[in-house]
Amino acid sequence: MLHYAKNSKLEIAVRQPGAELFSIKSLKTGLEYMWGSDPSVWNSSAPILFPIVGGLKENSYLWNGVKYELKKHGFIRENPDLQLTGITADSLTFGITSNKETLKIYPFEFGFTIKFALEDTKIRVIHHVTNTGKSPLFFSLGGHPGFKCPRHENEKYEDYYLEFETNENSSTWLLFDDGTISDKTAPVFHNSNVIPLTHELFSKDALIFKDLKSKKITLRSKKSDEALSVSYDDFPYMGIWAKTNGDFVCIEPWLGIADKWDTDQRFENKEGVLQLEEGAVFEAEYVVEIHE
Repeated sequence: MLHYAKNSKLEIAVRQPGAELFSIKSLKTGLEYMWGSDPSVWNSSAPILFPIVGGLKENSYLWNGVKYELKKHGFIRENPDLQLTGITADSLTFGITSNKETLKIYPFEFGFTIKFALEDTKIRVIHHVTNTGKSPLFFSLGGHPGFKCPRHENEKYEDYYLEFETNENSSTWLLFDDGTISDKTAPVFHNSNVIPLTHELFSKDALIFKDLKSKKITLRSKKSDEALSVSYDDFPYMGIWAKTNGDFVCIEPWLGIADKWDTDQRFENKEGVLQLEEGAVFEAEYVVEIHE
């Protein structure tokens, strides 16, 4: 099922289950900016990552000495319990609360909402996490939107590139086959702010950055003027990913990261995990903007 919202510039669609941003369409040009999913390549468009980002070692973690199993990126992705809770002409809000099923795999009481709000040529993606329990809540959070490239028939994937708002010298953290992060890195930037896109770029999985100075990344083409940017002031980690046979790229703002290879698997010790006190509310947002 698709839910729609629009303003004078854009129309968006969000797909259930899972409340994935499925479409961003310009009302000026008719261009589609989202990947929109393809079951033969990647059957998602913008999964929500909660309460973990990436994978856990052995797909499990320890809390108070008890072992819990949790799949990669958590349990909101494709979750039918994430329901539409608010709708206006230019916004959609979805929410889920802890229940007996979530407590089996994640022993914390919480409320989670995500709001997609249109403002001119921007889509604000606003997350709220509420601790509804009687003890601290531990969690991570992330976005995983996939953007279409090429957007025009006369373009190819290699015409596209990612432009960072400032020059970088960061390296990517390499992954082991089990999805855990190794202690090795590979250089990506050399005092530059551009990553040219090729399908081979993702042959070893995602590019994972922990120390980018940039808080805005723009997807551009060498053959057309339209562009799309993601601003992520609230998110310290960044993942860049695509399938090697997919005509899209994911720009992924993260609050949290996959397990390191030598983790002790205790959830409270997980890199990037956030702690929220009883009754407290946490907010984080990223912004997708269309430039035409």
